Amino acid sequence: MTKLNIMASRHSAFYSPMICTIAGGFLEKEGLSGEYHVVGAGDSSGGAVAAGRMDVAQAAVSASWGPLDNGSKAPFAHFAQINRYDGFFIAGREPDSNFSWNKLLGSKFLHVHGGQPEAMLRYGAHKQGVDLAAVDDIDSPGGGEMMEQWRNGEGDYFHEQGAFPQQLEHAGQAHIVGSVGEAVGPVAFSSLVGRWDWLETDDAKRFAAAFKASREWVNTADPVEIAKAEANFFPDMAESAIAAAVSAYQKLGTWSGGIVIETELYEAALDVFQHSNMVGSRHPYCDVVVPPPGI
Repeated sequence: MTKLNIMASRHSAFYSPMICTIAGGFLEKEGLSGEYHVVGAGDSSGGAVAAGRMDVAQAAVSASWGPLDNGSKAPFAHFAQINRYDGFFIAGREPDSNFSWNKLLGSKFLHVHGGQPEAMLRYGAHKQGVDLAAVDDIDSPGGGEMMEQWRNGEGDYFHEQGAFPQQLEHAGQAHIVGSVGEAVGPVAFSSLVGRWDWLETDDAKRFAAAFKASREWVNTADPVEIAKAEANFFPDMAESAIAAAVSAYQKLGTWSGGIVIETELYEAALDVFQHSNMVGSRHPYCDVVVPPPGI
């Protein structure tokens, strides 16, 4: 059985379709096994693939635009869509069924700075009539560190992927009030990458088949069942919090459709990055994306 090394650039329930290729047994059905890794400080998931340390990684189409801006071919290709919506939520300290993005003005907003998370947040705020530059913000790397910042009293609102806000909500420490995904709309948020040559192999075809089956299952199965399957990947989170995040993503349509990276979603991602002047030009789809191997 061939073992594949698979890397996440952010570890969260948002990437359940990738995690469940392992946790749900879909790789084994294709004669493969998987070892899951999370990118370390100073590394990048795409860089790990390019260097041959990883076979498959979670990235975003924007990861290819830097090399292309510099006149180089990206050393990896995007071959499957993981998420077709931004997966970050906005949570506050009190319940608010009438939340609007204008409420971020005049508040302290704890959010992930830099890269795609901030680009999407800025674009979502813009679509809601709010300039993120006018918001009093607090920097955070996200994840567990943001959880600690929040528990220590920093911020009136915060911004993270599931199931971090759902876990705080489970503990009575926060209340989810908004969704960046809803504000931005459908977009090529995260995708799977592999080296150009690896994508021609039988292993790549078998992995793509396993991922397709996993994503379909994660999109349609009972969130409680999915949470149970992947609970060992999130030892610090309640299964009910994981299930709540999965349910929210299913309802949003995060994992709907096929695994092909749709041209319209790719163009929407370019719109987001152009809004923040984070891409040099509108790089052609064919320079970044290839069809899923064997599908």
